[in-house]
Amino acid sequence: MTFAAVLLAGGSVACGGGAKDASVGADPHQVTPAAAVAKAAKNSEGITSLHYRISGTVPGKGRLEGEASMNTQPPAMSLKMTIAAGQGGNGQLEIRFVDKVMYVGGSAVRTKKLNGKSWLSAAPAIWGRGGVDNQSYGVLPSQLQASPIAQSTLPTGSKNLRLIGTETVDGAKTTHYKGTVNSKDLAGERLDQFTQLEVSDPLTMDLWIDGDHRTKQFRMRAEHNDDMVGTGDGPLDLTITFLDINQPVTVKAPPTKDTTPLAADAQTG
Repeated sequence: MTFAAVLLAGGSVACGGGAKDASVGADPHQVTPAAAVAKAAKNSEGITSLHYRISGTVPGKGRLEGEASMNTQPPAMSLKMTIAAGQGGNGQLEIRFVDKVMYVGGSAVRTKKLNGKSWLSAAPAIWGRGGVDNQSYGVLPSQLQASPIAQSTLPTGSKNLRLIGTETVDGAKTTHYKGTVNSKDLAGERLDQFTQLEVSDPLTMDLWIDGDHRTKQFRMRAEHNDDMVGTGDGPLDLTITFLDINQPVTVKAPPTKDTTPLAADAQTG
């Protein structure tokens, strides 16, 4: 199933080196950028749930504005997005992944596909894994199919991290770092995360780290890789802000009576 098959006609989604450890409130100039970013990446391993905000542009899809919540165990995610005016219509799109089923609802869904129900369902559906494993039937851009927790660790692959300064993000005092990431410097899971972005080298990344040495916000910018399948116009410029970490998150499937399965032809279109 393609993105366009679900949405209103013409619609797009809107929606280096070691150093001494940092301590809360420490002068960021006393800690190398590489050490600060590595510590934030290490601390991301302890995140079991996340509430976060998404904004920016994605190649081939246009402007994204949304808010999401996710659990890592069991894997589940709920995302609400808004279609921006001037991109084929206005409306809301809600996507949920629960027990390997994807549910899609909202005013941006083509009415004729709903068969009088409020939600479409598709299975098997997987979100937040590697690029080969993910499956959202084209509803989600590839850049949103990865867990933002994993994406936030990409700056550890940068060879030119630098300190930008201290800034307030969503009410929290943070330290801002910036660097570029190239695919040749990555391996394993991080290379897979880079590949899912469908961009060309270099990827410019900004990372804002709070006083608890956790990522508060990150921004990714790069040109689209036109050699990738499913090419699209425009660059990637996506900012993700972590709002709440390790707070209770519940993602429920819609009532069965309110859902209709996607037609087989739509799933392969």
